[in-house]
Amino acid sequence: MEKETVKETVSKNFIEQIIEKDLAEGKYEEICTRFPPEPNGYLHIGHAKSILLNYGLAKKYNGKFNLRFDDTNPTKEKTEFVDSIKADVKWLGADWEDRLYFASDYFDQMYEAAIKLIKKGKAFVCDLSPEEIREYRGTLTEPGKESPYRNRSIEENLDLFERMKNGEFPDGSHVLRAKIDMASPNINMRDPIIYRVAHMTHHNTGDKWCIYPMYDFAHPIEDAIEGVTHSICTLEFEDHRPLYDWVVRELEYPHPPKQIEFAKLYLTNVVTGKRYIKKLVEDGTVDGWDDPRLVSIAALRRRGFTPESIQKFVELCGVSKANSSVDYAMLEYCIREDLKMKAPRMMAVLDPVKLVIDNYPEGEIEYLEVPNNMENPELGVRQVPFGRELYIEREDFMEEPVKKYRRLYPGNEVRLMNAYFVTCTSCEKDEEGNITVIHCTYDPASKGGNSPDGRKVKGTIHWVCASTAVKAQCRLYENIVDEEKGVYNKEDGSLNVNPNSLTVVEEAYVEPELGKAGAYDRYQFVRNGFFCGDCHDTKPGAPVFNRIVSLKSSFKLPEK
Repeated sequence: MEKETVKETVSKNFIEQIIEKDLAEGKYEEICTRFPPEPNGYLHIGHAKSILLNYGLAKKYNGKFNLRFDDTNPTKEKTEFVDSIKADVKWLGADWEDRLYFASDYFDQMYEAAIKLIKKGKAFVCDLSPEEIREYRGTLTEPGKESPYRNRSIEENLDLFERMKNGEFPDGSHVLRAKIDMASPNINMRDPIIYRVAHMTHHNTGDKWCIYPMYDFAHPIEDAIEGVTHSICTLEFEDHRPLYDWVVRELEYPHPPKQIEFAKLYLTNVVTGKRYIKKLVEDGTVDGWDDPRLVSIAALRRRGFTPESIQKFVELCGVSKANSSVDYAMLEYCIREDLKMKAPRMMAVLDPVKLVIDNYPEGEIEYLEVPNNMENPELGVRQVPFGRELYIEREDFMEEPVKKYRRLYPGNEVRLMNAYFVTCTSCEKDEEGNITVIHCTYDPASKGGNSPDGRKVKGTIHWVCASTAVKAQCRLYENIVDEEKGVYNKEDGSLNVNPNSLTVVEEAYVEPELGKAGAYDRYQFVRNGFFCGDCHDTKPGAPVFNRIVSLKSSFKLPEK
């Protein structure tokens, strides 16, 4: 009998199903996707989903991927934001190769497209004020009213539109509107504005233009010019799709792109709104758009998250049509999973108290061989200095231990990690009763942390050698918002800022190897969490570490 061939069933999301159907039916020879950010702020974790989705689809189906800046609104856009977005997209692993575009590159073509609509009788210049346009638009239950300027002649509209372009009219005095249907149940189709007058200097085109296209008009034109086949966007654009289709149809593009909407990525208890982040930055609550307490991509990178962890997170979130929220703990789970085998496990003492081994030879320093990661032998070993005076964590000693306390207290023996057994003999205090020095004796025969006579100890603590330790600053982060109160204040819409979102440890002590840490170097500090060298402030011999995430979490992946 022939063996049965077992085929693996691969689940495809609804966008992949649409693309495969289009390719099978020959609608497109090759797919092209794009990520089209507006350069008016830094990207956040939600944008990462869109970047990786669009790039991943292009890669999966051997297509093309464009990075395009939708820079049609010069009032909010800056070159700083363009540069930050390019850095973020590249860091996430989405390679646009030579396919970098700007909407502003197409302003001439957009202007010609508007002329074409006017000549077809599909667009008109309107003199109504913004308030009057809103009033005429109608409501969800009542149709709108036609503008008194709707039936101007084609010649008059062409003349007025050229005069708009030539700067003859002030801002807000004239707009170009598409002529569609003021009684449409979809408000977006009620003669939408497609061009407005704005005497603004543009970051890319300077003062060439004083009229600018609206997003809903510009976007489908950009997609069509670039040969985008599947214009993938978030659900809030679903009601705009009929206008998107109207534009590409009326402009008679031979291979019109197809808009597809998917659900945004929402994270619980985080701030993603640009105006809120801008306020945090301007108020000095955070130290910039890349403050590690934020979830901008730049902030996550600075904090120490890896591209792989964010890729895994986006993969776990999946692609759907239904809006839902994801717990921030899942993002933390992804970085722990990514780093647990990659990161060297080093010793760092964040709240130090001195420990003196009274029977250890004074002035002697020995070097102990320590594995860099017990779970990953490929990371090798290092030599760690050990001497008579050490630093240990203050919480690892109690003069009067509580029940089941297994660490250091008078008369108790513990293991110094990878070193020796030590027994506490006494401690010293200052005038206020604070422990200043702990005294111990060690068993020379227990080198490596094992006793030759087989006796067991229940406690193991980490340490650093005082004479060779490097002083470091460590930054410990909590959520920028008060989780108990919720992100936003219900009364005035302001943020409920957590006053304890940042704790700076000025005098942590770390083993010498960590003194060489550079920007973005990641480590697991034994028992203290995963840490990363800060990209702005860490310097050779004076490291500054951001805690990426603690070691433990109650989060579990949902069962499939």
